[in-house]
Amino acid sequence: MKALFIGQSYIDVTFVADSIPTGDEKTVARRYAVSFGGNAVTAAFACAKLGIAPDLIASVADDWLGRMFIDMAARYRISLHHRKVAESSLSFIMPKGDQRAIVRCRDDHYQHPFPILNLTGCRALHVDGHLADAALHYAKICQQADILTSLDGGGLRSNTHELLGFIQVAVVAERLCEQMQLSPGEMLTYLKSRGCRIGGVTMGAKGMLWYDETRSERFMPALDVPKELVVDTNGAGDIFHGAYVYSYLRESDAPWERHFAFARAASAHAIQHLGNEASLPSAEDVNVAHARFRERAVDARLVERLRQTKPGGAVTESARASG
Repeated sequence: MKALFIGQSYIDVTFVADSIPTGDEKTVARRYAVSFGGNAVTAAFACAKLGIAPDLIASVADDWLGRMFIDMAARYRISLHHRKVAESSLSFIMPKGDQRAIVRCRDDHYQHPFPILNLTGCRALHVDGHLADAALHYAKICQQADILTSLDGGGLRSNTHELLGFIQVAVVAERLCEQMQLSPGEMLTYLKSRGCRIGGVTMGAKGMLWYDETRSERFMPALDVPKELVVDTNGAGDIFHGAYVYSYLRESDAPWERHFAFARAASAHAIQHLGNEASLPSAEDVNVAHARFRERAVDARLVERLRQTKPGGAVTESARASG
């Protein structure tokens, strides 16, 4: 085992249509794609496509969608460890520009305990907070074993606050900032307080506010992909996570700025394609995106606003209660 990813699995149905029918109506989508889905799951597939196939603990049902997911994992040589559920989870995604509407159908009533794995040779753990007991169990073990622990903080989970105490690299979304009533700058202070060695807030086209190995705050602009090339932004953040884990596994002594720059180019490739599978980049695709697109111009006033914190401390009482 080189790396372990843990997350809720989905089958994603992504479609492009002019409208969503309501009432007694029908419409025909112009394009559609069917693929695997889920935050850490998509990250695991991205890592595999780039060249390092990880192990994956994920929800799996004994139905035709579950068998489809098992076949997908096998095709990418991902070692899949099942956490049984009654029904496969589904996502219906309608992208539009840099936004997307999503309807999720999720079964997270796990019928058995999570599998216990031998972590010999494992160098990185990536979790998204789903399968909360498994994520916390393996994060504790990996921290004690000096194995890199990484979190995709896409939203507030039941175990977010506790889990962060065992995470070395925490990259969260603006959505988590909103749920915890924190500015991005305050979120960085919060991540530092939880002991995260590297922390960041991704903000799509606005870029990423983050702090490095010295705890110095940095800003990484997004790559300037023309609007006419943007097809589907769903899953780009998950691919970002999978790409930086891959970059770390490939060159663990490199600075995190290099890992994140690699992941940024992977995301720039991803948003030009419909559906998660088509969005997965090869290493060559990442190099092409890095060479093709320049960084967006930095708005110094925007960066300053993102860094601002409230008087009296970064983490509000409501944020502590959420944790």
